[in-house]
Amino acid sequence: MKGLPSRQTRVVMETIAKKHKAIFRVLDSMEAPYGGRFLKLRFEAGDALTLKELKNAILSASPPDGETSFEVRVTGFPVFGGHPSDDRLRRTGRVDLHVETLAESDLTIGIKWTVSGPRQ
Repeated sequence: MKGLPSRQTRVVMETIAKKHKAIFRVLDSMEAPYGGRFLKLRFEAGDALTLKELKNAILSASPPDGETSFEVRVTGFPVFGGHPSDDRLRRTGRVDLHVETLAESDLTIGIKWTVSGPRQ
């Protein structure tokens, strides 16, 4: 069926879910004005998180090929996509985050990347 993840994708997501509390897919990524990046995320699998759990959380970001990953810290919640709330996250499965990378990386988070965490 169209739109369903492949078997390989499901296996990778199950492996990530064992180590992390939640898995999100990046819908959009843009550079923030004063550093960091704004990420629009859609909940994919795992436990539903609250904004309190996401605030200052360290998340793992990996590209679609899953070859590499690096960590980012959530620094806030931009409001351009609507007021962030636990209800909105639970109802729509979407959340907007302002993140900063914890280590230098040549990679830039893009569409279809996977963001997972925090660690269990």
